[in-house]
Amino acid sequence: MEERQEFELTENSIKVLERRYLKKDDAGKIAETPDELFRRVARAIAEPEKKFGASTDEAKELEDKFYAMISSLEFMPNSPTLMNAGRPLGQLSACFVLPIDDSMESIFDAVKHTALIHKSGGGTGFAFSRLRPRNAQVASTSGVASGPVSFMKVINAATEAVKQGGTRRGANMGVLRVDHPDILEFVSCKDDLKELTNFNISVAVTDAFMRAAEADAQYELRDPRTGSVFTKDGKPMYLRARDVLDKIVDHAHATGEPGIIFLDRMNDGNPVTRIAMYESTNPCGEQPLLPYESCNLGSINLSRMVKAVVDLDSPRELSRYEIDWDRLDQTVKTSVHFLDNVIEANKYPLPEIDQNTKTHRKIGLGVMGWADLLILMGIRYNTQEALDLADQVMSRIKDVAHRESQQLAETRGVFPSWEQSSYYRGGSGPRMRNSTVTTIAPTGTISIIAGCSSGIEPLFAVSYVRTVMDKTKLLEINPHFERVARTRGFYSKELMERISETNSIAGYDEIPEDVRKIFVTTHDVNPEWHVRMQAAFQKYTDNAVSKTINLPNDATVDDVRKAYLLAFQLGCKGITIYRDGSRSEQVLSTKSTSGPDASGDDKLVLGKAAIMEDRPEVLQGMTEKIKTGYGNLYVTINVLNGRPFEVFASIGKSGYSTMADTEAICRLISLSLRSGVPVENVIAQLKGIGGASPVFGNGGLISSIPDAIAQVLHKHFGNGVRIEREHDIAEEFCPDCGARIEHDGGCLVCRSCGYSKC
Repeated sequence: MEERQEFELTENSIKVLERRYLKKDDAGKIAETPDELFRRVARAIAEPEKKFGASTDEAKELEDKFYAMISSLEFMPNSPTLMNAGRPLGQLSACFVLPIDDSMESIFDAVKHTALIHKSGGGTGFAFSRLRPRNAQVASTSGVASGPVSFMKVINAATEAVKQGGTRRGANMGVLRVDHPDILEFVSCKDDLKELTNFNISVAVTDAFMRAAEADAQYELRDPRTGSVFTKDGKPMYLRARDVLDKIVDHAHATGEPGIIFLDRMNDGNPVTRIAMYESTNPCGEQPLLPYESCNLGSINLSRMVKAVVDLDSPRELSRYEIDWDRLDQTVKTSVHFLDNVIEANKYPLPEIDQNTKTHRKIGLGVMGWADLLILMGIRYNTQEALDLADQVMSRIKDVAHRESQQLAETRGVFPSWEQSSYYRGGSGPRMRNSTVTTIAPTGTISIIAGCSSGIEPLFAVSYVRTVMDKTKLLEINPHFERVARTRGFYSKELMERISETNSIAGYDEIPEDVRKIFVTTHDVNPEWHVRMQAAFQKYTDNAVSKTINLPNDATVDDVRKAYLLAFQLGCKGITIYRDGSRSEQVLSTKSTSGPDASGDDKLVLGKAAIMEDRPEVLQGMTEKIKTGYGNLYVTINVLNGRPFEVFASIGKSGYSTMADTEAICRLISLSLRSGVPVENVIAQLKGIGGASPVFGNGGLISSIPDAIAQVLHKHFGNGVRIEREHDIAEEFCPDCGARIEHDGGCLVCRSCGYSKC
């Protein structure tokens, strides 16, 4: 009988595993335990050891080693490996890049291959830079080309049709060079956030472009078919670099996209430039790949790489740990061994991917739990001390990982393209098993399983409400914060609940100042520190670093520009920003300029002097029940002369505060309606207002009590159908459980149920 390893899984970890990772039988019933999942993965990844001469006993010994590392939550592979290792599908990689050349055959091969990859649980990246621009002549048909953006929509539709076995949703990266003639159309292609919903987009900018922007100079657009200067009506085409950069910045400020890839910087880290150049990355931007190449990723949980320190002179409970360097070194070695075995165990979706992956043998070892590690060591995230520690940790990981790859090369051989790589120096140079070894990937779902903070991000919150089974609400508290709160004597459920309604503890005077300084959240961190942290890890990362530069809602366009320029100056390979709430604002601004009257009168009417109509003694109306995150809401609408005149609502068992707020909302709605404000204006003001407990009910997403009232008003006095939820509003909430989504590591993650867009 196999020895069982003790491990600690939180309730949320178990729920995520049950929902997305554990095997299920034909009836959908869970057919394995978390322990059995970890054993399944360890056994499948140890099996290739026999290809290199290991005996059955030696393979079993390695299996136990892999199992111990995963089950102790010290390391987690990427999601496809957890889902598929030891199962018939057997596709273990998260990241793929597919080529798209300027022919209909190549484009629709890419569509077919995308569907196969998404079905197996992988994400895909594409460079559309080789496609001729919109309206260019097509000699074979005497017609004109429709351009890169049109074919992105074809791939987006194919992605929408593939459900990936109910475990992961399709995700794509679309990249276009900044010197492509259609670059301005590309930059604005996600202005309507109902379009290209399965794509992240990034502009591939060159160093020459950045220098031209700095000098306020023009730059040439290039014909993608010939590489020469693009001409229109016989004239060479140029753009002002600063104008294009401003347009990129403006759109990123508004919607979070496009991101930027620093293309020359990416290729500086390309180990096989003699074979091909990078043109695209995986969906979150951290893994540049050659066409038909894949990469398997895994992350070390830094919060487990510590040992306790006895400090009798310190009354604080914040700094009781230091890094266990020996434990970290051993985990790095075992992780590299694991990831190299994944290449052998993998069942690739296409023969071209099988060949290219094994030719270059890329792996991507990264980290998670960085914010937890800093907390355990009593170091504030946004400080030079934290940057210095990042330098120490990542340089150590890279050195040990590269040495282990060289050790594997001694017994297994170098990667096949080694002699064409930057490692090969006239017959000498480091003999590597893997052409790249380190990547900082987003770890949204696997960090939930491991019970740690995501990637290298700060904490998103120290306390939040998690909704399960539609109605049950659980208060989730960061375990380090709860430990400190109880030890220091300021813990109370009431305080934790209040904290869960905010994204920061900076303003809570009842929390000691030294605790507030250490437990910073992403909204406490200035954008400059976000970028500097990314750059610190990038310095020692072979591939790239996935991180979201989170900005507050009131951040300016200039703040975004500064972040982009700083990322370039500090050596980052790309950057993704997200301004809090920007996508929700986008839909509101779109609505106000695209409705029946775009003159702005809908905003002015609320400011006009109005005479409130007297209420008759008797009115007729209707009452409708609608489910909300606070319970069932009963909305009564009384009518006068065919139009709504007043609104009442009641919600039971929700607390006096919620009942009072609901009554106040209804009084103001009634005041507006009796004063002649059109019901459409009332609906427009209320719909989409977010709350702490959104749910799916009555056929759609109910974001809050005001939103629920707007739904009922719209149903009866709008066009008779439920309000359509704009994609960007929905993107603020999890499509699976309705909880608020985090913009994390260049991806969207729900920490309530484990949903990840990537």
